[in-house]
Amino acid sequence: MFDKIISGGKLEKKVIEDIKTHIKTLCLATECFKNALTSSDIESTFCVADLEREADSIRREIISTIHEGAFLPFIRPNICRFIEMVDEAFDILEDAAFEFRYLNMEVYRIIEPECVKIASINTNICELLSIAFDSLITKGDLKEKNLAIRVYEKQVDDLKFDITEKLRKIEIKNFWEGKIITDFVEYLTRISDLIEDASDYLYIIEISLR
Repeated sequence: MFDKIISGGKLEKKVIEDIKTHIKTLCLATECFKNALTSSDIESTFCVADLEREADSIRREIISTIHEGAFLPFIRPNICRFIEMVDEAFDILEDAAFEFRYLNMEVYRIIEPECVKIASINTNICELLSIAFDSLITKGDLKEKNLAIRVYEKQVDDLKFDITEKLRKIEIKNFWEGKIITDFVEYLTRISDLIEDASDYLYIIEISLR
């Protein structure tokens, strides 16, 4: 298991602590974005970009430490892939925050309740990913967390369907208005999908260590 791989290794312990910080930073960004949507405060969305820059620095530090020799070679690609998945979720969150600044607010008001719910789920699912990673380290029940993340992801899929049904019934005035709202919804709903993929990869890492 993971504890046998990291026992006594300073580099390994550093990577694990940095991964925890990386995931926690993503959780802070999802919370920040949820608050921005709840308050419809466009200026608040810039905190996502600030946290993304901070996370990017942490990601580079993790990869650098792994290249210094942390972990046995067979497990390094799996850990790097997990980090990249979390980083991709960060990028998509930043894209959603960017598009939000250019939304037609009259159109957004129609789907606002569903979008706020999805943003809240994104925060919860991110916290679950953090707990799932701790479970991998401490031999907890990873399968249970993985299942809970899947349940949240299914809720986002259902809400995306509701949003699509609403948007189909309204008149879009021009190409850019339609593209921005479509991209925003796509980015907002893709975050949970990426976190689910990252959670699945934790399960793959666990199996590879048996």
